[in-house]
Amino acid sequence: MYGSDFAADPHGHYARMRAAGPIIPVELAPGVNAWLVTGYSLALDVLRDTERFTKDPRSWAALSEGRIPEDSPVLGIMMYRPNALFSDGAAHARYRGAINDSLSRIDPHALSEYVERSAETAIDSFAERGEADLLGEYAAIIPLLVFNQLFGSTPEQGSELVRVTAIMFDATSDETTQANVDMLRYLADLVEAKRHRPGADVTSWMIAHPSELSDEELMQQIALLLAAGTEAQMNLIANALRLLLSDDRFAGELSGGSLPVQDALDEVLWTDPPLANFGARFARYDVEIGGAWLRMGDPVLISYAAANNDPELAGADRIGNRAHLAWSAGEHRCPADGTARAIASVAIEKLLDRIPDLELAVPAERLTWRPGPFHRALTSLPVRFPVLAKPTPGPAPGPASGPVPASAPVPPLSSAPPAGTSTARPSGSESGDRRRPWSPLGEWWRGR
Repeated sequence: MYGSDFAADPHGHYARMRAAGPIIPVELAPGVNAWLVTGYSLALDVLRDTERFTKDPRSWAALSEGRIPEDSPVLGIMMYRPNALFSDGAAHARYRGAINDSLSRIDPHALSEYVERSAETAIDSFAERGEADLLGEYAAIIPLLVFNQLFGSTPEQGSELVRVTAIMFDATSDETTQANVDMLRYLADLVEAKRHRPGADVTSWMIAHPSELSDEELMQQIALLLAAGTEAQMNLIANALRLLLSDDRFAGELSGGSLPVQDALDEVLWTDPPLANFGARFARYDVEIGGAWLRMGDPVLISYAAANNDPELAGADRIGNRAHLAWSAGEHRCPADGTARAIASVAIEKLLDRIPDLELAVPAERLTWRPGPFHRALTSLPVRFPVLAKPTPGPAPGPASGPVPASAPVPPLSSAPPAGTSTARPSGSESGDRRRPWSPLGEWWRGR
C-alpha cells in the first residue's frame, strides 16, 4: 500500500482486496504488516468494538517484539502517543474532554470571516498570473493560517510545520523520524510560549482546562489536531476542487451561479476521503472477524475509502448523505468534523466566487497522487484562468476578529502576510513538476 501503483489506482486495489473478503492482510511499509477492513458493515463493527480492540499501540505485538524496523516510516503515524487517538477508557475521556471543551469555544462566525480573509490574501498572491497550483498555493495555505490563528502559533514556522506533517503522512521516506523530532520541538516551543503568555486560543484554553494536562500531553493533543487540521484539511479542499473542476456533474453548474460545494464535499468524503486508510486498532486477544483469524496484538486499519464504496451500499444516494466513514465512527469519531467542513466550504466558495472561470491546466487523468498508505493526496493541482486585475488597496486593516469568543481578548491578525507579495514563477502545470505542497508554500511565506 506504499507504492505508486497503489496511489494511482487505490479503488482498483480495493476491489481486488474485497474479492478475498471484507478484511485482508496488507503491507503498509517494508516489513510492516497489518489487516485492512474494506467492508462497510465490518468497519462499523470494528470502529465501535472496544471489547475486542484497543487503540493503544503499545499492544502492537510486532512492534513490542522488535519485528518492526525502528526507522519504519509508518511509526510517525502509528506509534503510541499520550493523546485521544491512541487511548481508551478514562485516559481517552480525559484527553477528549480537553479537546472538545476547547474547540467548543471557537466562534464559528468569526472563524468563517477569518477563512474568507485568509482566502482573499492567498488568491491575491496569484490572481494576476492567470495560473496557479491550487494545492501548494491555496489548499495548503488556508489550513495553516487557520491553525496559526486557532492555536496562537507564529507564521514564521508555517512552512516547516506543513513540511514535517506531510512527511509523516507520506510514510514512505527515511526522513520520517527526523520530522517527528522537528514537530515535537515545534510543539514544545508553542506550549512553553503559551504557558508564559496565554491568549484567546485553543492552546491556552487547553492549558487552563480542568483536566490539567502535562506539557507532554498538551503537545500530543495539539499534534493530533495539527495532523487533522493541516494535512487532512488540505487534502479535503484540494480533492473537492479537483472534483468540481473535472466532473461534469459539478463543473457544468459553476458558471450558472449555483456552486454545488456541499454536494462536492459529500462526494469526496464518500469516494476520496483525505484520510483513506486510518483508525488503527489492535486485537486484545486472538479473535475471528470477517472470516479472518487475528492474533493478539495484530494491527487492524479501516479503509474508509474502500468501506464507503462497498457494493453493499450500491444504489444509495450520496448527495446530502453523510453516512460515510470519512470522520470515523464510535468513541473516536472526529471531534471537529463540522469545523473542518466549514473551513473547506468557505475556502472553496471564496475561490470560485473570485475566479469563476477556473479550469484545470492538465487533463484530470494526468494529475498524480502522493504515495503512502494513509492518505489520498494530490501532488499538485495546476489551474489556469483569465488574469484578474489587482485589487484596489483599501484602508489598513485593524485587529482581526479572529475565531475567538466575543468575551475574549482579540489577537491581531498576525498570521496573514500582506497581499501581493508573490511574484510570477513557473506554473505548477509544467511537465514533470512533482514539487511537494510545502515547496510553493515556503516561497509564499518568504514573499517570492
